[in-house]
Amino acid sequence: MSTVETQIQVQLPDGSKKSMERGATGADLAKSISEGLYRKSVGTLINGELKDLFTPLNDGDQVKILTPDDKESIELLRHSTAHVMAEAVQSLFPKARIAIGPTIQDGFYYDFEIPDHTLSPEDLEGIENKMKEIVKENQRIVRFNIPDVEKQLDEFKKQGEKFKAELLNEHRNENPTLYLMQDKEGKVVWNDLCRGPHLPSTSHIKAFKLLKVSGAYWRADENKEKLQRIYATAWWSKKDLDDYLLRLEEAEKRDHRKLAKQLDLFSVHEEVGPGLIFWHPNLATVRDTIEEFWRQEHRRRGYQFVYTPHIANEQLYKISGHLENYAENMYSPMDIDGENYRCKPMNCPGHIMIYKSKLRSYRDLPLRYAELGTVYRYERSGVLHGMLRVRGFTQDDSHIFCTPSQLESEINGILDLIDKLMTTFGYTYKAYLSTRPEKYLGTDEEWEMATNGLENAMKNRGMDYEIDEGGGVFYAPKIDVKLFDAIGREWQGPTVQVDLNFRGVST
Repeated sequence: MSTVETQIQVQLPDGSKKSMERGATGADLAKSISEGLYRKSVGTLINGELKDLFTPLNDGDQVKILTPDDKESIELLRHSTAHVMAEAVQSLFPKARIAIGPTIQDGFYYDFEIPDHTLSPEDLEGIENKMKEIVKENQRIVRFNIPDVEKQLDEFKKQGEKFKAELLNEHRNENPTLYLMQDKEGKVVWNDLCRGPHLPSTSHIKAFKLLKVSGAYWRADENKEKLQRIYATAWWSKKDLDDYLLRLEEAEKRDHRKLAKQLDLFSVHEEVGPGLIFWHPNLATVRDTIEEFWRQEHRRRGYQFVYTPHIANEQLYKISGHLENYAENMYSPMDIDGENYRCKPMNCPGHIMIYKSKLRSYRDLPLRYAELGTVYRYERSGVLHGMLRVRGFTQDDSHIFCTPSQLESEINGILDLIDKLMTTFGYTYKAYLSTRPEKYLGTDEEWEMATNGLENAMKNRGMDYEIDEGGGVFYAPKIDVKLFDAIGREWQGPTVQVDLNFRGVST
């Protein structure tokens, strides 16, 4: 066999190329570069995809060796720490059954079914101590391809791991893998069904904290098993962890639910229902002042104000596509005169009905409609949070009907308005261009035109933005504006969408 056939060539981040033996892994590549890099390495980025350090490399791969200094590596840390937590829980509570344990912003969570026991703060302390033992043992984290799905299903069922069995059966044709936790003798002490990737071993885990326990449901379905969810965080250093915990303390001091009671701002009532807000006089006064400012700014920019009904025949939402694509977030229908009506989840269809009420000429365009429209969306009880996540809210919503040639100009006008509103209230913000999702309405050509219009408007303004690939809604690409609060947290703010259903711009 010739030398060419036994070797592969991979490309490094600086553009240089390196020859390796066929079958070489990211770890082999790191060691060939330097012993120091190998000791620090925790994973790889192969062709832009996060992978384990011991993933085999292929000829032509673009490879970046990841260390704790790389922002991509935090995902590996938190995912692996989640497994350590689950191992600790099952060690302390042998009857516990594990569900899912994804990473989230600034941390991770894991869901458990624990018969006859409700987790307490004291339990969290014990779980943390057990996790420290596991980390100290330097358990290896090893990927294992499941060779026989039926055999593994039987094993999960014998162990009582019904959630694992359900997930494995669901993903049986997707080359499912286990991640094994091995002690220093190589004995498997724990495993979970998981796609990965993970750290090479637990020794890389340095700083973590279990934060709280909350309730959850399997598959987020209230009709299925009730679970206990442990939220936690993990960082590469104790300093980073301490800084994060300090930010949490500062956030607690600013908790708007506490301030609401202290300042008599708003209330939520059990007899009315969760997520439905009552504005008290103090906060209503603030709202009135803000709304008047909002109206003045819109009038100056040529907007016309409209009002639309709070309910509509569900036929409207069949036409708009909401019933097909958004039904799980809409309230159940109410029977009125033998017809099904729905609380409106969006203002868009109502504005379109006003536009369609008479024949229009291109000379009428652009038409700018604005409404402070109250909408209703079914949010699951577990995600409701004060005034930040609710079931009924008033949206400062606008729709612009324009020609394709007017598109960029109108988008620029909206971005001007957003900047005026944000800076007036002292916000700093960041923009994201959210592109076409897998499930969408309209043609590829329409999406390209709409996306280019949004991107060109930002480029021409010199705006900094990031691409959120696939983050658009089913009917429109959009610009998402995220606000930063006093302690640096990011919150969803205004959006600008080019709505392909009615060939207009919405905000």
